[in-house]
Amino acid sequence: MLNSIKRKVYALYSDLVCVVERWKHKKNLPILEESDRIIVQTLKRDGVCVTTLADLGLNSTSEMLKAAYHQLSQMEKANNDHLNEKWPQIYTLTDFPEISAWATETRLLNIIENYIGLPVTFHGVHLRKDFPSEHQFGTLLWHSDAEDRRIIKIFLSLKDATEKTGPFEYIPRSLTSLLRWQYYWLYYKLWQGSYMGIDDEIVKKVIPKSAWKTCKGPAGTVILADTKNVLHHGTVRTEERVTLFFCYTANPPERPELCTQYWDDTYPKPEFSSSPDLVQTHS
Repeated sequence: MLNSIKRKVYALYSDLVCVVERWKHKKNLPILEESDRIIVQTLKRDGVCVTTLADLGLNSTSEMLKAAYHQLSQMEKANNDHLNEKWPQIYTLTDFPEISAWATETRLLNIIENYIGLPVTFHGVHLRKDFPSEHQFGTLLWHSDAEDRRIIKIFLSLKDATEKTGPFEYIPRSLTSLLRWQYYWLYYKLWQGSYMGIDDEIVKKVIPKSAWKTCKGPAGTVILADTKNVLHHGTVRTEERVTLFFCYTANPPERPELCTQYWDDTYPKPEFSSSPDLVQTHS
């Protein structure tokens, strides 16, 4: 009991320190163009902003896509036809310079820093295939991520995101703010399930399905999401979904041990020889 109290007190103190650091860093935040300020404002309001590669217009997009689709073509066929629950197939592509160059473009990092409010770091990128499923499990359950107090994950669709491919779905922050009882009910349910996720039927009890936001769009759709502060999931699908997942947090994050999966050997890495300084940070 005493240790539990100590942990909670330390967590509150740590959160307070973070608030102070964010306030002190405010004067150092990069200046944004109007279109980029709109992205940050949308993130602050809803927790998610949906755009496209074309609208972002980053200079390295073409080379990034070439590298991503090449690696997609090299992925081994998953041997999972016999499984009832087909878990995602994930490759770590963080060491590929064309992909990390896009992820660390100054303009993109500036947008993310303005949202997080502190110097940020890019942890890495996963190439991910999600397979058809008849029921919810894993990240198909509603959940929030835990790497940091604020997280930006960018989900880039490499094929059309339709109802059949199980697109990203979320609940706008305004519906689960700290001032609303639904927040405490939903996170109590998450706690009851050891934060492994809750299903649609539980969420429907307090947030109607009509309020859920589904992010469909053609290949090249870009979703920026604060996956810590927005309840989200992938939806049940009848066709394969193919996505790049990019992960950013404050530098350092609250829980760095949860970020190592983006560059260590948790998932297979395609054969590639590169210098470790290709993975850049922004501070």
